[in-house]
Amino acid sequence: MQVQDHAEIVHLLAELRIEHRELDAFIAKLASGIGRDELQLTRLKKRKLLLKDNIARLESKLIPDLDA
Repeated sequence: MQVQDHAEIVHLLAELRIEHRELDAFIAKLASGIGRDELQLTRLKKRKLLLKDNIARLESKLIPDLDA
């Protein structure tokens, strides 16, 4: 996935943040339930970490490069 345009990055960041927030709420709901599926919880948590890494990578693209 090669995203270069500033507006595209901002839009994608917003989408990823929403997905991350929704996933966080779903994980919390699933974790508090009786008879929870540990495998599904693990997979969701890995997905959440992947989203967090992608968000951090895109945020770093928004920081302008400064020549020393």
